[in-house]
Amino acid sequence: MKRHLIIATAAAAALVAGGTVTAVAVGNNTGSANTASGGQLPAQTISHDAGSQATGTAQVRDGRSSISLPDNATDRREAAAAKVTAPDAAAAALKAVPGTVTGLDLDADRPGLVWDADVLGKDGKWHEITLDAGNARVLNQHVDQDEDDDAQERAAARNARTDAAAAARSAAPHGTVTSVDLDDDHGKTVWEVETTTDNGKEHTFLVDPQSGKLTAAPADDSDDDDNDGADD
Repeated sequence: MKRHLIIATAAAAALVAGGTVTAVAVGNNTGSANTASGGQLPAQTISHDAGSQATGTAQVRDGRSSISLPDNATDRREAAAAKVTAPDAAAAALKAVPGTVTGLDLDADRPGLVWDADVLGKDGKWHEITLDAGNARVLNQHVDQDEDDDAQERAAARNARTDAAAAARSAAPHGTVTSVDLDDDHGKTVWEVETTTDNGKEHTFLVDPQSGKLTAAPADDSDDDDNDGADD
């Protein structure tokens, strides 16, 4: 994920500042993307509009994930532990900040497992949101004040007919989706989706943001032969 979240862990400070306690209710249909039954789900065209209004300030209850994992947990362990899928994480992020999700990353970079989400808000600002990977509750959100503006990325995000959630669903039959990123390092802007299988095998797929077509990443870009995510 290009926009690495600066995660605020001091929940007490948020409460002193008068932060509002909120909970995001998101349907948890499978627990992990690779448990879906049946054939491959096609990428879908989904509106970037959301019915809720942006909160605008950080919403923190305790700043900690409900899933305890060490920060050196393997990708395989993270994928197995997550109860919130990538599409559900995208939906929760858009409830917090209406706009367009440009990146999702499943990570245990704090005590516990979280989804880090990047959203280009309808307000034209880049928002960084941390979600509990166990229940999709917003742990932290803030506006990225330091990120250099990227007109090309803005245009690609707003013009995409296939969004991050649809890109994740198209790759889900190939493993648990652990990362979705709008990437321009492949000759054109595409959704780069990473998955992890039950045996720890990692795969990288590219999804066309206009057609929704799913293809395997080129061998030099793919993690297909990289088994670093597997437990020893």
